[in-house]
Amino acid sequence: MEERDASSSPLRSTNSPTVVLVIGMAGSGKTTFLHALSQHLSGEGRQRVYTINLDPAAVDVPYTANIDIRDTVKYKEVMKHYHLGPNGAILTSLNLFSTKYQGSRHLPQMFRGRRCRFDQVLSLLETRAPNLDYVVIDTPGQIEAFNWSASGSIITETLALAFPTIVAYVVDTPRSNRPVTFMSNMLYACSVLYKIRLPFVLCFNKIDVESHSFALDWMNNPEKYRDDLHHDITYLASLSRSMSLVLEEFYRNLRAVGVSAATGAGMQAFFEALAEAKNEYNTDFVEWIRRRREGIDMVMTRERSRIYANGLLLWCLPCRRRGFASTVRWEHSRHILENAFE
Repeated sequence: MEERDASSSPLRSTNSPTVVLVIGMAGSGKTTFLHALSQHLSGEGRQRVYTINLDPAAVDVPYTANIDIRDTVKYKEVMKHYHLGPNGAILTSLNLFSTKYQGSRHLPQMFRGRRCRFDQVLSLLETRAPNLDYVVIDTPGQIEAFNWSASGSIITETLALAFPTIVAYVVDTPRSNRPVTFMSNMLYACSVLYKIRLPFVLCFNKIDVESHSFALDWMNNPEKYRDDLHHDITYLASLSRSMSLVLEEFYRNLRAVGVSAATGAGMQAFFEALAEAKNEYNTDFVEWIRRRREGIDMVMTRERSRIYANGLLLWCLPCRRRGFASTVRWEHSRHILENAFE
């Protein structure tokens, strides 16, 4: 992506829209929650909201997306052309959308109309920033395809450098009512938090089906959680007991709210948590992000000529085609350098 002038970044403005990055496992009600959130903001709240869909495999979305990755990348064509399964095609579609790519006679069939990159999306958001209050972004249900991919890191970090960015992690409450499944969800949430390292709101969805009070009890009183596992002698239960000791500090600093995408219950509590998270971003994250950006730029400047001189080519594993690999080599190299800097 083009190097950006820090002085022109909306990060310096107190009127920047808040970016809400909605992440959740498949079936958690993430997309429905985003729809309810969008309706609440544009309806009762009279807030100016901009919605973005980053799930290329979505058949239908219940909200009107201002920017939709499906308008740019043909998911099924990507699957057919690179001989990929569903998850590999999602990952490759995100790579195509988030990075620069060079021309190839094979590429046009996979795109609809004008080819769009995420830096162009960011430029559009910066242009519209004075007229927006919130930007809400839907991500793929295959959480690992976004959270642990280079393209997911590019999108998340680029947004965080430009706008106050909050992660809303959506949990399926009825499916988390067993201690072992609850622990699995919390480990996923913990991994997302420490990978993305942005202000975080844990949203227990579907409270119209089952209250999230049991989850709050387990988080606030780990002893109660371990007592509820007392009669379970399986290996998974033993592991969950051990992990509950590890996650006590994680629970202590976590914002958790209960919401219902179906009825709209809990939205007020969610926006209060969102306001706290934005304040945390403005007080704790802004200077850290600026120092991080300065360090990354310094390393990139020093290493850019060496990388190109050596002809470093990092292959995109799902496709192994030179035409596509050349499109992602610098963005992938950037993240290797970034991790080395840390």
